[in-house]
Amino acid sequence: MDHVQQHEKVIVIDFGGQYNQLVARRVRECSVYCEIYSYRTPLEQIRAMQPKGIILTGGPNSVYTPDAAVCSPELFSLGVPVLGLCYGAQLMQHVLGGQVERAPEREYGKTEVILDEPKSALFDGIASPTTCWMSHNDYISRIADGFRVTAHTANCPVAAAEDAARGLYAIQFHPEVLHTEHGFEMIRHFVLDICGCSGDWRMDDFAERTIEELRSRIGDGKVLCALSGGVDSSVAAVLLAKAVGKNLTCVFVDHGLLRKNEGDMVEEVFGPNGPYDLQFVRVNAQERFYKKLAGVTEPERKRKIIGEEFIRVFEDEAKKIGRVDYLVQGTIYPDVVESGLGGESATIKSHHNVGGLPDYVDFKEIVEPLRNLFKDEVRKVGRHLGIPEKLVSRQPFPGPGLGIRIIGEVTAEKVRIVQDADAIFREEMEKAGLDRTASQYYAALTNLRSVGVMGDERTYDYAIALRSVNTVDFMTADVTEIPYTVLKTTMNRIINEVEHVNRVFYDITSKPPATIELE
Repeated sequence: MDHVQQHEKVIVIDFGGQYNQLVARRVRECSVYCEIYSYRTPLEQIRAMQPKGIILTGGPNSVYTPDAAVCSPELFSLGVPVLGLCYGAQLMQHVLGGQVERAPEREYGKTEVILDEPKSALFDGIASPTTCWMSHNDYISRIADGFRVTAHTANCPVAAAEDAARGLYAIQFHPEVLHTEHGFEMIRHFVLDICGCSGDWRMDDFAERTIEELRSRIGDGKVLCALSGGVDSSVAAVLLAKAVGKNLTCVFVDHGLLRKNEGDMVEEVFGPNGPYDLQFVRVNAQERFYKKLAGVTEPERKRKIIGEEFIRVFEDEAKKIGRVDYLVQGTIYPDVVESGLGGESATIKSHHNVGGLPDYVDFKEIVEPLRNLFKDEVRKVGRHLGIPEKLVSRQPFPGPGLGIRIIGEVTAEKVRIVQDADAIFREEMEKAGLDRTASQYYAALTNLRSVGVMGDERTYDYAIALRSVNTVDFMTADVTEIPYTVLKTTMNRIINEVEHVNRVFYDITSKPPATIELE
């Protein structure tokens, strides 16, 4: 969509590091629009975007190896400020004539950084020393001509360097992660002070402009919206409803893999008795999905089956509706990047149909009004649109639903088990007030069966895994520290109230190395 072109833009060039979406998030927290592009993006394309600034990310390689991800030296002479982070800092020095070598001592974790030039525009107002997050095996052993060292650590002679006259800044640590004490201030200094961005990108502007653009793009076209009742699809649906009114039909597919009573809640909000003037169709396709999933245990196959069956259901509904020109999806920016279209990230998510429809679907075009937004930005748009808070603040729920929260084969009985266990866990989290602080929590059904004792009888039943994480942006996540009494009460209730469960685990793994989902 063209609305982003009307704003100042900072671009992040992705060299394959794990925090790259986080860099873009931090820039957007400065109210400056930001997008991620692969390091393979041609220089002409970068120049044509007229960015106000460029940030080079971290990456897993060494800049001096033959297969290293590199960039053109001309990138540094576009007249645009460039900030290199970690690998990006080493690459800047390497390309401009400095030297990068294997470090005698690897630096990882929280590190004390001494600021040698506290008057640097990047470090303005930040006291020395400052705690920063390091993660590197190589180090800059000689800086390029024109640069001066602006920070160091006990083991790293060049923790930061700059050529302020050319607007080039190299930082060996990661300012984008929360472990770097004043990292956000450094990014803010770069974006607002060094790049001169005005910081006027707002969600209410985004919403109003998007509605206008949808109206002019779609005209009197007929629109079919895939409504899951989750935050993303709900906000997308309301944007479309405000843009095209009765030309929008929202189809809610109850695939039998939703949380307990969730289908009825979605209908209550979006159905004929809800506050929105939508054409709402509920398709109860539970048996159809269970049949397709019978005997399938591999998670990626389950995702694909569920995704393809969704498309089949939409085709069936589209035929009943008649002419359909556009299909709306609630794709958001992490989906775009993680599907391999926005940067160098591996294809992590496959249940999102990002970037177009398969050939056999006869819609004219796909509409993804939220594809440039992160999750918390989508929530801001939802609040601006007046969507009820209980829906706007709902936790993310994967497209394949309980299909990926049931490890192994999906059956109607397993769905009932995980729905009941999940409902109990939710109740206990709410009673403890943890629903307001935990970002996402749920029960999953493992494929582990083990011997237990219930009363005087031996059992051979399933184990439930509970998962709860705290996160700002869903890129990284820490486990929620749930009081033992809450976990114990939850366990007791699940064992006593849910048939065929005789063990309950709590998953304490962070992301990374795990994902937020359990599959």
